[in-house]
Amino acid sequence: MQKIQIPQFKSVFTVLLSVLVLSSWPVSKPTHAIENPTIRSTEKADASKLVLAYRKALQDWSYVLENYVDEQGRTDFKELSKEIAPLENVVSFIGFASPSMTPELFDSPQKVMAYHINAYNALAMYGVIEEGIPDGFTNFFSRAGFFKFRDVVIGGKVTNLYDYENEVIRPLNEPRAHFALNCMVKDCPRLPQQPFYSDTLDETLEQATYEFFSKKRHFYLDNEKKRAYVSEILDFYTEDFVPSGKAKDLPQYINQYLKTPIPKGYKLRFIDYDWRINAQLD
Repeated sequence: MQKIQIPQFKSVFTVLLSVLVLSSWPVSKPTHAIENPTIRSTEKADASKLVLAYRKALQDWSYVLENYVDEQGRTDFKELSKEIAPLENVVSFIGFASPSMTPELFDSPQKVMAYHINAYNALAMYGVIEEGIPDGFTNFFSRAGFFKFRDVVIGGKVTNLYDYENEVIRPLNEPRAHFALNCMVKDCPRLPQQPFYSDTLDETLEQATYEFFSKKRHFYLDNEKKRAYVSEILDFYTEDFVPSGKAKDLPQYINQYLKTPIPKGYKLRFIDYDWRINAQLD
């Protein structure tokens, strides 16, 4: 990943923060109290603005999810494109803040992971609109163009969605993240109508994983042929789910989230992935 070289980055950083929090800055009555300048340091002021900017970005992301994503996880891309400012603010925040660039915001593994899931989903959603809302990424070249050769900026570094997932998110060793990351196509896990939050992350990821395997489009049994069919997500990232990295061992992971385990002797097969955009119907 290439790091962006921006002259006078600190001043630009401060300006961006000020712009992001301006609309959400609390209005208060004038006070005549004299503050100690040693307490109100520049560092503390900048840290306060950073926290407020993150809060504003999460509020905007929540607004987008609540208003433009339905209960099935489908996005109304056309209407969202007409009111793009909240999503643009989220993308702008991601562009300069991240666990590596602003670690003071992310002092726990849960905060780091929640940021990355929300960031990936927001960048993918914005990318679909930026690309003109295509029908999908149904061939190798369209997928490569969107995931590998389309630049995104995360914490001041230029990368792409493919490298972001594989070089940043996957090394965090949280396999359940695969049931929360959403690239905006039909066979992705359901996109929820609220952000992922650090204080409820574990239970939210657990719920998302149970939900994923409960849907026939992601998992089902063919008892006549003695086969278990599962989403290609588990084929793409097999080594994240089982130490052996072998598909034959995947039932060990899947069975944790099933009411009835996959019967012994059943062969595993992968369901062809549907790469069409998961948009709401007109």
